[in-house]
Amino acid sequence: MGRRSLPRIPTTGGGTSLVRGRELARGAAESTRDTLHPLFVVARGLRRLAAAGVRGWLRMPADRRGPSLLLLGSSLVIVALVPYGPPLAAAVMVAAGAWAGRERAPEQEEPDEAESARLQALYEALVPYLTAPEDPSPLYEHGGDWGAVFDGHAFDDQGRLTSLRLRYPGYFTDSEGPARTRIEQLLQLKAGRGREYRFDWDEAANHLELSALSPLPTGIGAQYFVTAPGETVLGFTDPASVQRTLPVTVGESTRDAPPVVWRTGPRSTEPHLLALGRPGSGVTTLLRSVALQALHHGDAVILDGGGTGGYACLAGREGVLAVECTAPDALAVLEWACHETERRLKAATYARRNGRPAPDDIRRPLWIVVDRPAALSRLAAAEGRRDPQELLEVPLQHGRTAGVTVVVGERLDAAGLLGETLFAHTGARVALGPATAQEAAAALGTAPHTTPAEDTPPGRGYARLGPGPVHRLQVPATPDPYDEETADAQREAVLRLLPEWPGAAASRCAAEGDGMLPVQGV
Repeated sequence: MGRRSLPRIPTTGGGTSLVRGRELARGAAESTRDTLHPLFVVARGLRRLAAAGVRGWLRMPADRRGPSLLLLGSSLVIVALVPYGPPLAAAVMVAAGAWAGRERAPEQEEPDEAESARLQALYEALVPYLTAPEDPSPLYEHGGDWGAVFDGHAFDDQGRLTSLRLRYPGYFTDSEGPARTRIEQLLQLKAGRGREYRFDWDEAANHLELSALSPLPTGIGAQYFVTAPGETVLGFTDPASVQRTLPVTVGESTRDAPPVVWRTGPRSTEPHLLALGRPGSGVTTLLRSVALQALHHGDAVILDGGGTGGYACLAGREGVLAVECTAPDALAVLEWACHETERRLKAATYARRNGRPAPDDIRRPLWIVVDRPAALSRLAAAEGRRDPQELLEVPLQHGRTAGVTVVVGERLDAAGLLGETLFAHTGARVALGPATAQEAAAALGTAPHTTPAEDTPPGRGYARLGPGPVHRLQVPATPDPYDEETADAQREAVLRLLPEWPGAAASRCAAEGDGMLPVQGV
């Protein structure tokens, strides 16, 4: 007995019927929407009027609500008694709802005489840079109209330019750095000094947008940040630059701030960090902040090449394996770090080959924090010892697999004394303090899209993680708690973050346990 085949759905003409059905449904929906559009407008307007009435009622003083209700009731009674009053009232309500519910196009305010003069002066200043003699119809010409090239602009209450969007001719060499720099410097000069500006170039549409940036807040201090293991908060940036916020405490209040989070670990694309800056720019503060966060989940060795004692508060704490500032001790610590990296690498490789999890003794991250390695190199060379930077090559090259993270801080004028291996393996970069565009580009790998600020507070600079964009950065205030000039509030904040002394937790638990154990009789 043969198998019966399953019946098939006839497809002859089916595709055409489905397409015709979709078109009929779409046409019916559009026709219905067009028919009911006046009702939608009236409903939206009535909703807006009702919301405005509720807001007015809430803002109204309590002593005026009774007379207002009496006046409203009297008006309703009068409308009800007047011939054709209710229909006329309904018509007025419909007309008011239609007027309030209409779609309003945003109108740009016309600039006053002073603002028009400033825009015209800016237009005239751009003529030598954005015009060519062979152009038959130039966008920029002396005596021309600025409204033809400035698509948008805004001024603040003080009459200063806060945003500007302009068009430039297609033959302008917007792909060349010097040409861009000339335009940016001119716009910054004409828009007003003392502020930071961001320049967004749209090469495809030949548009340039200038935006005045508000200064980053400097009141965020050292505190416990809500992050996952392997995440370190370098500082805080503009809200539009990142898609994440963290709750921070500023004074007595708590608010959300956009952080610059650096991720380390075996899957990190930039496992090591290099911070450059001038003296007093906050490089040591950044390294101290990173070390305090790293000690929550790992161990650390700290080498202070400057010998300032800025890390003395960490000496002897739980998880801090060493804090050294002399060349012989730093070399001994780095030699141990090299052997430890090799040991961790061999153990991880052996476990992976045998399909086993990594041993417990290599799971805890190890951090190597080196402040001013160039100074240590000079001291070692003067004593005829090995260069400490050579010992950093093994942790830099194999640290990601071995769970070893290297954090280096150096002065900007001594960046040329750092080795090529260190530059090649530090994908996370930070540049703090005042710096020219060339210095910032050399430190970060690319020039930032914002102009440097004239008044640079400590901890203010830029950060770039791998090939990502350049972010403005404000490092949380993490001063040395042993410094006499440190404010009391900041000192207490840093002391609360310091790890405990070895054995302190066990002693406290034992004391608490002795107090809780019941007395048992024999």
